[in-house]
Amino acid sequence: MSERRVGTVSRGIRCPIFREGDNLAEQVVDSVLAASESDDFEIRDRDILCITESVVARCQGNYASVEDIAADVKAKLGGETIGIIWPILSRNRFAICLRGMAMGAKKVVLMLSYPSDEVGNALLTMDQVDAAGVNPYSDVLSLEKYRELFGENKHQFTGVDYVSYYGEIIEEAGAEAEIIFANHAEEILNYTNNVIACDIHTRARTKRILRTKGANVIGMDEILNAPVNGSGYNEAYGLLGTNKSTEDTVKLFPRDCQPLVNEIQAMMKEKTGKDIEVMVYGDGAFKDPVGKIWELADPVVSPGYTAGLEGTPNELKLKYLADNDYSTLTGEELREAITKAIEEKPQESLVGNMASEGTTPRRLTDLIGSLCDLTSGSGDKGTPVVYIQGYFDNYTTGK
Repeated sequence: MSERRVGTVSRGIRCPIFREGDNLAEQVVDSVLAASESDDFEIRDRDILCITESVVARCQGNYASVEDIAADVKAKLGGETIGIIWPILSRNRFAICLRGMAMGAKKVVLMLSYPSDEVGNALLTMDQVDAAGVNPYSDVLSLEKYRELFGENKHQFTGVDYVSYYGEIIEEAGAEAEIIFANHAEEILNYTNNVIACDIHTRARTKRILRTKGANVIGMDEILNAPVNGSGYNEAYGLLGTNKSTEDTVKLFPRDCQPLVNEIQAMMKEKTGKDIEVMVYGDGAFKDPVGKIWELADPVVSPGYTAGLEGTPNELKLKYLADNDYSTLTGEELREAITKAIEEKPQESLVGNMASEGTTPRRLTDLIGSLCDLTSGSGDKGTPVVYIQGYFDNYTTGK
């Protein structure tokens, strides 16, 4: 057999347009096997089959309306004045959720973080803040003060003034709107004791701080964490991870992902005889270098994955070995020395070993999720399934 020259390969798999009630596991397996035949690649042990969370939720029919959101918010917070704090700035991710929340209240005090939201969408630049002499760690700005200091600021990519946009959504939903800008959670308690914490990855701390002060606070993860009037729901994440479906509905983060990935793994084993890994993926957790936006609006990168994807990589840094341990070697001698080092590396974690420095010890599912998100894109590629081969290869594989 000739030496294998290719390492990791990530393929976007074209699939049917999935609809509610479809047998997702069967269609995904069929699509991968059809792609394998058409593109002439062989299914191998430890391949990784990845499905975007969007089609999982769609096939589950995990949808809810703005009326469902409003009913839950009103039941949990009383329907009078509510504080909505630290949402991300997103037409797709949050605007429709805000509409439903506002429909469940008479007045909304919207508290925005500045100069940017949690995932990096900027209201302002730090240069603007510095020039205005504002301390974002302590200063609270009213809408009037914000406009006086900074005027209108449109999002770099969308061209939307989110301050005006969110204010209009609240008022169109029938609630009075007051907007403030602050970066410490307790500030909202000067306006109301009923609060929705809309931050994603810092929500536990925010809720703890406010509850310690006696607030009636819920997170987005506690809205639609159970069905309302027969709606979709997510018991673990509530509204977190939702996307706009129509002008009146959202698609929630999928439920029951673990049984799905286990089923697909078993089906692939039955049809091919190979042991592959399977995961559901959402946002990939990478950062745009221009806009400084983190692609991390979902509560987790992967809500379900098979056991072989648990853990972090355990890799040696080849350039470190080449430049240090084996700096005097070249050619075949260098290759053999590095091959031996890889074959003899300890199976336990290499964290702290200089030869592994810089190998990014993030969780496998987070790394693979980034690869999938970049491969599938978010537009018209039509590849909601990504098939990865050679991810667990190293320099010695196939020699």
